[in-house]
Amino acid sequence: MPPRSPLPPRHGLGAAWVRTPDRDRAHPVAWSTMGAWLRDRLPEHVDVPAMLAAGRFVAEDGRALREDDPYLPHLFVFFHRDLREEPEVPGEVHVVHRDERLVVVDKPPFLSTIPRGRHVRQSVVVRMREELGLPELSPLHRLDRVTSGLLLLATEASWRAPYQTAFERRAVEKTYRALAPLRPDLELPVVVRDHIRKERGSWQAEVVPGAPVNAETRVELVEEVDGLGVYRLSPRTGRTHQLRLHLLGLGIPIVGDPLYPEVRDVEVDDFRHPLQLLAAEVAFTDPVDGQPRRFRSVRALPLTGSA
Repeated sequence: MPPRSPLPPRHGLGAAWVRTPDRDRAHPVAWSTMGAWLRDRLPEHVDVPAMLAAGRFVAEDGRALREDDPYLPHLFVFFHRDLREEPEVPGEVHVVHRDERLVVVDKPPFLSTIPRGRHVRQSVVVRMREELGLPELSPLHRLDRVTSGLLLLATEASWRAPYQTAFERRAVEKTYRALAPLRPDLELPVVVRDHIRKERGSWQAEVVPGAPVNAETRVELVEEVDGLGVYRLSPRTGRTHQLRLHLLGLGIPIVGDPLYPEVRDVEVDDFRHPLQLLAAEVAFTDPVDGQPRRFRSVRALPLTGSA
């Protein structure tokens, strides 16, 4: 594990780090300077000379590295990555609840839970770390970028374990709402049970016929809105794309879904047509103090591009 970073967080993110290899027979030294090692170690798109000239590579003791500094083995080097210009995701992140242990937010569609890929600043974690002044804020579960609604976060790393254990034990009751077509011949409520598998690198997950059940969702029709149905979804498991696949399998795919039934070519920064899926309610017994907890989304279906 690296030592404590000498660089403060930037945009709510800690510094990245790399480490030079140990000097031994298995790792013969091929670099005379730290500049040579950094150019060899980091991807081509990283402008190492410019970052060295600006003093943006820092050793574990806080000293800015220079191009011609002699190579040193087993040295941790910290730096902040350059971020792309990200269009701001429309919609407000509502703080539904905040105490010393938990922050519960209601996120809009198209906002990532965590910083990854092309979405760094435009993520719940980065936004709320800055807005709330909580540098250790971290999610206790995930929502897809295109899914809206309730997300629970721990204020500090020390509070993560008991709440994550509650999620792992399925002691957290989650309820979603979805807008989807009506099927007069569909008998509801119904419980969908099947086996869902998602291969790494594939956009879509799939149902595997005959495999042991690993996904279960109760589906109920709540009301009709403009010729569509508002469905209450109560999952007992949390497989990737589970709700989207289960409604698709019932012949009522969720409105606005860019992946099901077919993958649509939608630009990553196109916010016009949100997926009509909302994490509407979360309930559990607090694993720290034993108190009942229940939180509800402030949003309602249908969601708009400015939700």
